[in-house]
Amino acid sequence: MITVFGSINLDLVVAVPRLPERGETVIGRDHQAFPGGKGANQALAARRAGASVQMVGAVGQDAFAAPALTGLNDAGVKLETVRRLEGATGLAFIGVEACGENQIIVASGVNTRVSSDWLQSMLTSEDILLMQGELPETELISAIELGRAADATLIWNPAPVPSHKCAALVGDVDILVVNQGEAEELAALLGLPSEPEEFARSFPQHDVLVVVTMGADGIYACKGSQRFRFKAPGIDVHDTTGAGDAFCGALAAAIDRGDQTEAALKQAVAAGSLACTVTGAQSSAPSQSDIRKFAADL
Repeated sequence: MITVFGSINLDLVVAVPRLPERGETVIGRDHQAFPGGKGANQALAARRAGASVQMVGAVGQDAFAAPALTGLNDAGVKLETVRRLEGATGLAFIGVEACGENQIIVASGVNTRVSSDWLQSMLTSEDILLMQGELPETELISAIELGRAADATLIWNPAPVPSHKCAALVGDVDILVVNQGEAEELAALLGLPSEPEEFARSFPQHDVLVVVTMGADGIYACKGSQRFRFKAPGIDVHDTTGAGDAFCGALAAAIDRGDQTEAALKQAVAAGSLACTVTGAQSSAPSQSDIRKFAADL
């Protein structure tokens, strides 16, 4: 079982000819609404990749709550542990330019009141706890401590990158997934080299699988003496919004099935790549069968 402790949002997406500069307004023709939030995105991606998944998070008591949960509900993610709190559901405002690059502003809403106490007595040594960086840092710290006490497998995608106090816990997880920019931020906080491969190789905890995603340049991963390097396959990019979350969800699903590290990483690369070909963070998460077909050629 994969337990996702994370954010739930509704994404409002506008296609624009180019992303705005500071203080600039850019006009888009239309907008679309998609369920989102990094926690919810990764939960749905893991479920589509074949895993049994439960979501721990919160939505508000407003008109955005139901559409924010639609994707998770339709995919079969267990939602009994999602709470409805008084206040606003999280919203993300996303601009996407023609080449697929995006710019995101998030209004967290009730995500700021999600509590690690909700994880009490929920985790076992057979579970995976999948986390991101959109919840309060104090709750992430407590969640990592609870997961470690339960001997669960901990996967952390600290996006956005937290403060030094929280970032220092990267060595307490089993798998760390960051993109190139996040690796640079963590490197500055932890006193490590900022270049992706050097960052992964210099990680002081050699029992942690460190994965750095580099967009069109593929990924680099390292665990002790093990090294993994996969190039990004050639794809027709439409929207990169959900790529990282599809990667994390598929990686968690593969690890949950007991796949070896190399195979799990290939499936994650396949999922992240396929997600770039479809608009929307959750709507772009590929199926297990599509992931396996694409991964077979990596």
